[in-house]
Amino acid sequence: MVPFHAAPPRRVRRVRHAALALVAGAAALSALPATAMAGSAGYGTPTIKLSDAYLSGAVGATGDPTVTVQVGQSGADAGALTVSATATTRGSVARTGDVSVTGTGATREVTVRARGKGYADLTLEVNGLGGKSATTTLHYAASGAVRDAADTRYPTGSSDSSAAVDVGGGYMVVADDESNVLRLYRRDASGAPVRTWDVSSDLDVDKEIDIEAAARVGDTVYWTGSLGNNKDGEPKEDRFTLFTTTVSGSGADTELEVDGSYQGLREDLVAWDKANGDRLGFAKGTADGQVPKQIDGFNVEGLEFAPGSGSTAYLGFRAPLVPPAEGGKALLVPVTNADELARSGGDRDTHATFGDPITLDLGGLSVRDIRRNDKGQYLIVAGSWAAEDNSAPYALYSWDGVAGHQPVKRLDLPTADPGGWETVVDVPDLTAPGARAQVITDSGSADLYGDGTEAKDLEHEEWKKSRSVSFPLNPRPAVNP
Repeated sequence: MVPFHAAPPRRVRRVRHAALALVAGAAALSALPATAMAGSAGYGTPTIKLSDAYLSGAVGATGDPTVTVQVGQSGADAGALTVSATATTRGSVARTGDVSVTGTGATREVTVRARGKGYADLTLEVNGLGGKSATTTLHYAASGAVRDAADTRYPTGSSDSSAAVDVGGGYMVVADDESNVLRLYRRDASGAPVRTWDVSSDLDVDKEIDIEAAARVGDTVYWTGSLGNNKDGEPKEDRFTLFTTTVSGSGADTELEVDGSYQGLREDLVAWDKANGDRLGFAKGTADGQVPKQIDGFNVEGLEFAPGSGSTAYLGFRAPLVPPAEGGKALLVPVTNADELARSGGDRDTHATFGDPITLDLGGLSVRDIRRNDKGQYLIVAGSWAAEDNSAPYALYSWDGVAGHQPVKRLDLPTADPGGWETVVDVPDLTAPGARAQVITDSGSADLYGDGTEAKDLEHEEWKKSRSVSFPLNPRPAVNP
């Protein structure tokens, strides 16, 4: 028989054990930080903020643009927070697994691998301590795959690149024919400009200059509008502007300052041609109602200095051809006092002077850009007087800059992908093995994302982009095994 008093001692032991556990637990809690003791009530709601809410990419691209995301949570170290993509509105464009987030502190970097062309909204979530979280939306647009993807980069913020000059340190300044903004980009990277300069107020212009060409001499860059009528055949004075900027610094520290300007070049060209028998048809090409991009139109898209000169500049014409017929030759007109024009300050007694016109056989194509290096070697981007996109042939020619000497085709530029080839940044030594030329498209008329919207009309600047490709000029011959 079990004594009636045997059970209580076991209960006493259980109570003693519970008390000891409580004491031990209290000691453990006292050793934790105050924020941990507070539990979820001690943490605020996490914050998550994107550097840009809009991002573009391309299928198969190398080094697509990225965005940064700032995260934080009161009461918690930023390193304890995690960031990930949790939802997508279109998995055919990008899935959550295509989003990569790197970094461990308050600033993270977000990259997206495009799966297909189109748009997708991606939900990014930050998970903090105390079971708390927050989300934000990244609006993503992906263009299609292109050839030469490994050598392709996408300057964003503008789709209408029209002229470019190298400023050293791996950077370039690019003009846009839909605005008066000059943009500084890294040459080897995709993404937004490092900085921008809107030259409108310095030049006292209200409308677009239609900047189409540029040339650098020392620290001075010459820029010119197209000099032609607008697309409706209306003469607009701001488009007749030749201006200069002074470059200081280089690379990411490049500074530009607007210097001189001249607006009489178009009028001077017409007067000069009339005085020489209207042989080039400039009066007809500039008449009211004349659309500039016609075979007998009037439209400048190239500018570069003659060999060894800092005063004589070649104007390269997209239109007219000479004669203005299929198979006609491309036209250059030497402006022999370009430096004086830039310094004229609106002096009515200063006018342009011209040398004999130069015609070049570009296989029936016209000048879309021309660039020279310090060895006197030239590259010419040749394209149709009519094409705004990739619907007609484009080619790259080399030339020695001497009137009467004909250029040599170096390569046919590919036309299977969106955008028309518009500008070449600089000229390498054309005799060097492995020489490459960086050529940029004007993609303003391209439907980049498959929804029928031309790039120039996209609502968000982050989705606007041109395409920059580094082409080999002296490809090594294939070696038979």
